[in-house]
Amino acid sequence: MTSGPAISRRRLLAGGLAAGAGLAVGGLGGYGFAREGQPVDPQSGVEPFYGVHQAGIATAAQERIQFAAFDVLTARRDELQALLRSWTSAAVLMTGGQPVGNPAGDPNAPPSDTGEALGLGPARLTLTFGFGPSLFGSSGPDPFGLGPLRPAALADLPQFAHDELDPAISGGDLCVQACAEDPQVAFHAIRELARIGRGTVAVRWSQLGFGRTSSTTAAQATPRNLQGFLDGTNNVHGDDQPTMDASVWVAASDDPPWMAGGTYLVSRRIRMRIEAWDRASLADQQATIGRTKLSGAPLTGTAEHDTVDLTKVGSDGKPVIPLGAHIRLAAPATNGGIRLLRRGYSFTDGIDSQTGQLDGGLFFVCFQRDPRTGFVPVQTRLAGSDALNEYIVHVGGGLFAIPPGIAAGGYIGETLFG
Repeated sequence: MTSGPAISRRRLLAGGLAAGAGLAVGGLGGYGFAREGQPVDPQSGVEPFYGVHQAGIATAAQERIQFAAFDVLTARRDELQALLRSWTSAAVLMTGGQPVGNPAGDPNAPPSDTGEALGLGPARLTLTFGFGPSLFGSSGPDPFGLGPLRPAALADLPQFAHDELDPAISGGDLCVQACAEDPQVAFHAIRELARIGRGTVAVRWSQLGFGRTSSTTAAQATPRNLQGFLDGTNNVHGDDQPTMDASVWVAASDDPPWMAGGTYLVSRRIRMRIEAWDRASLADQQATIGRTKLSGAPLTGTAEHDTVDLTKVGSDGKPVIPLGAHIRLAAPATNGGIRLLRRGYSFTDGIDSQTGQLDGGLFFVCFQRDPRTGFVPVQTRLAGSDALNEYIVHVGGGLFAIPPGIAAGGYIGETLFG
């Protein structure tokens, strides 16, 4: 939860917000379930919204992302629940390629859909929703009484070496990840959710990304990041059910019970020092990553998917894959078998006015069963001695509990609120 100025806004706005949220639910209800029970046409570009798990995790990675974190402005539990019901109804419509209201509505009232996605189709849109530690009162009051239900796995992330996190682009009470093949469809989804939630929530920060930097199914080719290297060669695949069950999905035996079927999302806005990277020699770049730039093969192999041999020594007596190489420090073999499902994207946000250099890099997103035994130990190792640290800096991001999927008629987060 936010505090300070946000509390003042709550007091100013509380009088009319509950009614507004309720109207949003009623207004969308007639549209939101029109597709229930209808089979999904694999050629239509529709990714199912309902399911055991939320979409946008195991789903084959789309080409675009619009990620947003929200601060909650209300202190009333019923208003928050009403918002989540409204968001659910809107999400069903938008992932089905439909507007969130009647575009030909009252000409004397604001349009019920902002309109920029009309005619673009569903574009494989997925919407993934999560709850940040602050929603459970981790950094202030707990007006919703959710503190006792906060998962132990949702412990605040530690400060890692070299972090330069900007609070303005970090954290948040709620998050929404919108992924699609069309950037305007993804943008529209976040815009509509922000519009529906106006007064109840406010966007804290947002990130637009392009060019996925990971493959989440075996059928997808490995993409390249802005450093020009193939990225995510050994990523967990969403269709690898045994690994997903072991490393990504929260089990029924895990605590708390309301998170069963969910997962935990860590996002990091990683700025690349692109100009410095571009001045580095090809040999230095390859040694930094531990792979050949053109083929993506490990320095101990000839093809991208060759097994990485971390024991191989060159004629000079040194490891062929340097001790500080990124793939050595990130490899499951050197991290106790830890596996993360990555869904990262490249980003570029113009020029940094202070340095005159490009503001671009990697918007890293990963999912795991427990960040304490997933992202945290891996990032601790990387932050300590990764040669890549010379060329990157972590400047923002967040941690969120992603609740399980829902059945038709349910709403986002219903297992939390009971």
